[in-house]
Amino acid sequence: MSETKFRVESDLIGELQVPIDAYYGVQTQRALNNYKISNTRMCDYPEYIIAMAYVKMAAAAANTELGVLDKKIGEAIVAACKEIVSGKLWDQFPVDMMQGGAGTSVNMNANEVIANRALELMGHKKGEYQFCSPNDHVNCAQSTNDAYPTAFRYTFVRMNKHVEASLRELIASFRAKGEEFKDVLKMGRTQLQDAVPMTSGQEFNAFANNLEEELANLERNAVLLKEINMGGTAIGTGLNAVPGFAELCTQRLSEFSGDTFEKAPDLVEATPDTGAYVSYSAALKRLAVKLSKICNDLRLMASGPRCGLHEINLPAMAPGSSIMPGKVNPVIPEVTNQVCFKVIGNDTAVCFAAEAGQLQLNVMEPVIAECILESQTWLMNAMNTLRTKCVDGITVNAEHCYNMVLNSIGIVTALNPYIGYKASTKVAKEALETGRSVYDLVLEKGLMTREKLDEALDPKAMTASHDLLK
Repeated sequence: MSETKFRVESDLIGELQVPIDAYYGVQTQRALNNYKISNTRMCDYPEYIIAMAYVKMAAAAANTELGVLDKKIGEAIVAACKEIVSGKLWDQFPVDMMQGGAGTSVNMNANEVIANRALELMGHKKGEYQFCSPNDHVNCAQSTNDAYPTAFRYTFVRMNKHVEASLRELIASFRAKGEEFKDVLKMGRTQLQDAVPMTSGQEFNAFANNLEEELANLERNAVLLKEINMGGTAIGTGLNAVPGFAELCTQRLSEFSGDTFEKAPDLVEATPDTGAYVSYSAALKRLAVKLSKICNDLRLMASGPRCGLHEINLPAMAPGSSIMPGKVNPVIPEVTNQVCFKVIGNDTAVCFAAEAGQLQLNVMEPVIAECILESQTWLMNAMNTLRTKCVDGITVNAEHCYNMVLNSIGIVTALNPYIGYKASTKVAKEALETGRSVYDLVLEKGLMTREKLDEALDPKAMTASHDLLK
């Protein structure tokens, strides 16, 4: 087994050994030594690495155009960033997502990797920072306090596109079931009691429409994330950035990334501001709440098979018990419920972290970034799993649903327009006392002909407005 070789780098704290082949440097190594917290690393979120590379690329390009950076150095930094965007060196971003320092370790991890790759592109060795420095060149005209939040804002924007794509596919799956089940009559329920008839198609279309609202809500809140504070440097005053850098860097970031960003009108206000994170996290929570409610409904409708509602069948994904033979549990809606609980909890953490800022900076941004990225990832994975392993394979027990309608007391509500409220009440009371069906009692009492009763109980008549005077 070969022995790991090291190079020695130094910072404010002192000297430290760094693996000789590593593109990261001393400050990243300190973060690796200090933060063994979440076991979730920056490299677990490729979109985060890409977003950070775009931010550094835009800053280098702007500084080069403004004459702050030597052209050769600026071009090497841009080239290194482009390589990272294309998928190279992602394993060189190993820092824990949970850290102190308001994100300094993440920012320096990026600065060091980019600097060392730029050095190679210019024909130098890793660590020869006199030719391209992580601080003086890659971090030129920047602070962690503007580069870091800009990067994870853009990460949220990029991740949101994936969340929306998964949500659209889930909506389409529910809508397809709505079409498939459009003629299946069943009982609707309020307060877990029989209400009035509806179709299974209406129920599944309602799921689709309920989630459709969340697409627009996510997009509205993602737009808030595109206001950035690049050029504000440490506290928003723009110290060490030349005039025009903030505007030009924002412009270049928009051009390079293909997304449109706007410079915050007040960089001092924008630097500690966490309002956009609170709003976007709340949008994820709102989606989670709705998704969890839908999963509750799926589990209720599939309950049984002999002693529950048994209206629908969920795909059997795993044996349900180590002691009860033949039991199959609704494991996919269950895991989705639990993901939703986690997202709701993450939103609470985001709110606490947003409130915890003081004066010109919020140092709790790392937990905000980690929580929102985790929520986005888990929701995306859960929606994909729910769609492919549950919703797409749902079948309906149409005959059983129809028989429950015929046997339900609630059906009498649909007959009010034909036999009147008073007669309907008498029929309902007798049905409850005797256990007989409303259908049989209405016929026995001569309140309606079988033809008229069957017409009234037709799915189209039961679930939509119709002409009672015909």
